[in-house]
Amino acid sequence: MGEAKRRHATGGSRSGRQGQQHKQALLWSGALLAVLALGGLAVYLATPGSGPAIALPEVPAGTPPFPAELDSYGVQLGDPDAPVVVREFADYQCPACASFARVHERFKTEYIDTGKARLVFFELPLAQHRNAMPAAQAARCAGDQGEYWGMHDLLFAHQSRWSTERDPLASFNGYADQLKLNQGRFERCLTREQRREEVEASLSISRQLRVASTPTVLVDNIPLSSPGWEQLSGVIERQLDAQ
Repeated sequence: MGEAKRRHATGGSRSGRQGQQHKQALLWSGALLAVLALGGLAVYLATPGSGPAIALPEVPAGTPPFPAELDSYGVQLGDPDAPVVVREFADYQCPACASFARVHERFKTEYIDTGKARLVFFELPLAQHRNAMPAAQAARCAGDQGEYWGMHDLLFAHQSRWSTERDPLASFNGYADQLKLNQGRFERCLTREQRREEVEASLSISRQLRVASTPTVLVDNIPLSSPGWEQLSGVIERQLDAQ
């Protein structure tokens, strides 16, 4: 089902809602694990032996909707009332995430700019990736100057360069310069870790939902078993047709 009619909760403070959100996250995480397992099984059963099939994943009847109040912990792009919501959990240093990021431009043109879908991007910096946390903070710091998505694109496009650096700050400053950001403001934000709390909050939500692999991509409450343009566009179109 679409999510155009859903709204973020407006009563109480964020801290006052955390207990309820945690319970909802735990309930939904169990459903997510079950759906991912079923999705993998469906792809396996659909494979005739010559290679994996790109099947459109399904969710069992009664699967709860994604707890939309958690979207505030991610970074959003698109019409808040778009009928379909795509949620992506990604690590900026993850090669598979960089591969999936190549479909973002087409996704934006065909679905976000047309008001058909909205994207919520959750940073999930994995512990084994030394530069993933500073990269996520660099994107958030760029976002303070209206260029989160510009930095997002540059980080993934040049991932092979900065991901191996002992100190990627110079590279991040270079990307900020390309985006014509205020360099002093950007560098202060990054070196003082002024946006670390937001990244850690996004990471915490991922852990509550038991999202352990990147990229994990969901269309509404349907996790993609093989994230890529075929499944992404196919499930979006199916969700739109169902409304």
